[in-house]
Amino acid sequence: MANLDTRLVQFIKEARIKGYNDYNIKSPLLEKGWTEEEINSAFSLANLDRNKKLKEKEEYKEGVKSKIEIYLDYEIIKNIEKRAKRNMLSLPEQIEDIIRRSCVRSKSIKPLQPEKIDDLLVSVFSRRKSGRRLK
Repeated sequence: MANLDTRLVQFIKEARIKGYNDYNIKSPLLEKGWTEEEINSAFSLANLDRNKKLKEKEEYKEGVKSKIEIYLDYEIIKNIEKRAKRNMLSLPEQIEDIIRRSCVRSKSIKPLQPEKIDDLLVSVFSRRKSGRRLK
């Protein structure tokens, strides 16, 4: 019975992905001999899984803090703790501040475009004098 439930739950998930609504999924299952009870329990399991995935996606919405786990070397942690103490922040607050500032800075800094080799050669071999003119 448990094996049938997992197959049925998987069928329901795949049918939903393909765009079928619950009625269009349920009616052929009833015609194929599945009982109402089996179908309803499979839909319940599929809904639990879908609600769990939706809840996981909601964790990263704006205004909601999420927990992220990182691993740092001992020396890095000590340096961040010193900076946190200087700024009168806790270690997690200091790490959050560092990440926030990095994100803000990366938005404002435009990526540098490398000069083309032709432009460099022209500037090196040009007869035009650049810089200050002497009188």
